[in-house]
Amino acid sequence: MTKPPFPASHLRLKRAYEPAEPDDGARILIDRLWPRGVSKAHAALEDWVKDVAPSTALRRWFGHDPARWTEFQSRYKAELRQHGEALDRIRSLAKKQTVTLVYSAHDEAHNDAVVLKDVLLEGRPRNG
Repeated sequence: MTKPPFPASHLRLKRAYEPAEPDDGARILIDRLWPRGVSKAHAALEDWVKDVAPSTALRRWFGHDPARWTEFQSRYKAELRQHGEALDRIRSLAKKQTVTLVYSAHDEAHNDAVVLKDVLLEGRPRNG
C-alpha cells in the first residue's frame, strides 16, 4: 500500500442535508445534480466538481442498490481514471487543509463519495 498523498484526516464526507460547520474546511459538492431542497447558502460550498461524479448512465444503473455496490465501485473507479486533473485539484487542496466531500445520497455507506475518498487517498489513478 502506498502512502496517501495527504493526511487522511484532511478528507471528510458529509451529506448535503447536514449543516456546514467551521471544521469542514473547503466544502466541495461532488454530485452531478444539485441536492433537492438545499439552498446555496445552506450548502456553503467552496466548489462544485461535477466532473468527478459518476456518469448519468452509471448512476442510473446503480440506483443505490447495495447488491450492485461491488460492481459500481469498479465501474466508477474506471470512470475516475478519465478525470485526473479534477482529482489532482482536490488532492492539492487536501494537502493544505481539510476538504469535505459533500454528497446527497441517503445511504452513507454505499455512495460515490465513499469510492471517491478511497481513490483520492490512493493517489493519482493511471489511465489504461
